[in-house]
Amino acid sequence: MTDTGTHRPLGGLDEGTRQMVVDTVRRLSKRLLTKKAVLEWDRDEIFPEAAVREMLSPEIGLQLLFIPEAYGGMGGGAMDCCAVTREMSKICLGVGTAFFAIQLGSDPIIVGGTEAQKERWLGAVADGHSLVAYAVTEAAAGSNLASLRTKAEPVMDDSGTLTGYRINGSKQFISTGGYADFVTVLAQTPEGPTFFVVEKGTQGFEQHKGEEKHGIRASNTSPLTFTDVYVPVENMIGDAPGKGLKQANQVFGYTRLMVAAMALGAGEAALEGIVIPYAHERIQFGGPLSAKKGYTNKLVVPHWVNLKAAAAHIESIARRIDSEDEDFQVEGSIAKLFTSEAANRAADDAMQALGGYGYISEFGVEKIKRDVKITCIYEGTSEIQQNIVSTFRWKKARKTKGAFYEEMAKGLDGLHGDCDRAGCRTLAACVRALNRTIDFAHDNRLTRHQQVMFALADMMTHVEVGESMARLAVNEADETTLATARVFANTCARLVAEKTRLIVMGSDVVAAETADQFLPSLDLSALEGSYRGLIDDMDRIADRIFERTS
Repeated sequence: MTDTGTHRPLGGLDEGTRQMVVDTVRRLSKRLLTKKAVLEWDRDEIFPEAAVREMLSPEIGLQLLFIPEAYGGMGGGAMDCCAVTREMSKICLGVGTAFFAIQLGSDPIIVGGTEAQKERWLGAVADGHSLVAYAVTEAAAGSNLASLRTKAEPVMDDSGTLTGYRINGSKQFISTGGYADFVTVLAQTPEGPTFFVVEKGTQGFEQHKGEEKHGIRASNTSPLTFTDVYVPVENMIGDAPGKGLKQANQVFGYTRLMVAAMALGAGEAALEGIVIPYAHERIQFGGPLSAKKGYTNKLVVPHWVNLKAAAAHIESIARRIDSEDEDFQVEGSIAKLFTSEAANRAADDAMQALGGYGYISEFGVEKIKRDVKITCIYEGTSEIQQNIVSTFRWKKARKTKGAFYEEMAKGLDGLHGDCDRAGCRTLAACVRALNRTIDFAHDNRLTRHQQVMFALADMMTHVEVGESMARLAVNEADETTLATARVFANTCARLVAEKTRLIVMGSDVVAAETADQFLPSLDLSALEGSYRGLIDDMDRIADRIFERTS
C-alpha cells in the first residue's frame, strides 16, 4: 500500500458550477426539505434518513461535491463546500449536520487513505450508497484526541504476519452514528492513534439509539460501542499505523471552517429569512418595525455586521485552503469561534425581535436558536478554540518577535492608503495594541492564567476577522460594505480596549505602577475615534437592509 500524504487536494470548482450546486440546494427547500417537513422532524425528533439518502442519489448527488474527481466526485474545494454547507444550514442546521457528517467521516480517507482505500470507500460514497460517520469523540476524552481509550490490538496469523486489528471501546456524540453504513473510527494502536473503517453489521459493532437533544433534532447523534470488533488490515486507513492524530489535525482547519459556514447559514436564516421580513410587516405605534431605528440598530444591525465580517473571513480562509498547501488549524479555529458565537447571539436577538412570536415554533426562529448553539460546542467548544488560538498565536508572535502582527498592521496601513473609509487605521491600532499586550502578558508571566489566554484569543480573533472585512470593503468600495467595515472596526476597538485593561489590571501579579505606566503607552484612547459617525453608519446599513428611503 502507498500512502498518498495527509493534505487535502487543492483547487475547486468554477464559480458557475458552484452556484449551480447552491441552486440545487435551494430547490430542495421547495420539495424535499420544506419548512413543514423540517418543523415536523424537529418536533418529533426524526432523523429523515430517506430524505438524506435521496440527497445522495444519482438524481441529486450532493455528496459528489467533496469527493475528488479521481474517485467519481466533482472535486469541490473549501470555498465550494462552505457555500453549499452554508446554504443547507439556512434550511435546517440538523439536516446540514447530517450532510456534514458524511463529509467529515470521509475526510480521514481523503487525506490519509491509500489509492485502493479511496477507490473503494470514496467510490461507495460517490455512488450514493453510504452514510458515513466520524467516530472520534469519547465520553472521557472529549476533544482531547491524545486521551483516547478505544484500543485496536494487532492480530497476527500463525506466521506472525499482521492480518488485522481487534477494536474495543466506545464513542460518544457521533453524528449519524446510528444510521451510518460505515464509520471512520480513531483507536489507539501500539504505534499511536490510527483511523479504521468499520462497516455496519460487523460483529461486535453496535450503533445505539440516538440521544434526545436540545437542538439539531433532525440529525442523529448516537453512541457507538466496539466489543472485540475485528477489522482486516486493509481497513486501517493509510499504509502504517500511528498516523491518526496527524490526519485528524490536518483536517481540523477545514472541518472547523465548515462548522463556521454552518453557523453562518443559521444566523443568516434567522436575520434575513425571518427577522427582516417580519420587521417590514409588523406595525407598531403607527409604523413598521423596520422604520424604528432603535429596534433595527439594537436587534438587527450589529448581528448583520458580525455575520458579514464572518462571511468575509470564512471566504478568505477558504480561498487560502484551496490554493495553499499549509496547516490552517488556527485559522479554522478563529472562523469557528467567531462565527458560532456571533450566530448564537444573532439567533437570541432574533427571538427578541419577534417578541412573543419568536417563542412560538411555527415561526422557526426558536428552532434556529436551539440549533445554532451546537456550533459553539461540536468540533471543539469555543473554549477549546480560545485555547488553540491564544496558544498558537502567542507562540507565533513571540517567535517572530512581533513581526506576525506588525506585518498585518502594515498591511492595514496600506489598505488605509488605498481607501480611508474602511476603518483600517482603527484596526491597525488594534493590532499594534494586541502585539504589545502579548509581550506584556508574556513578560509578566500572565500567560499562565487561562482567563488571560481567553482574553488574548478574543482580541486575536477579532483583529483577524476585522482584517478580512476591511480587505473586502476596500476591494468592493461599496458604501454599505465600507460602513459595515467601520462599524466592525469599532467593535474590535471596544473589545481590544476592554480585554487589554482586563489583562493588564486584572491580576495582582502586575504591580499597580507597572500597569499605570503600560496602559497610557498604548494610547487606547486613540481607539475612541472609531465612535465618530457610528450611529450614522448603523443607520446607513439599516437603510440598505430594510430598503428605507430618507
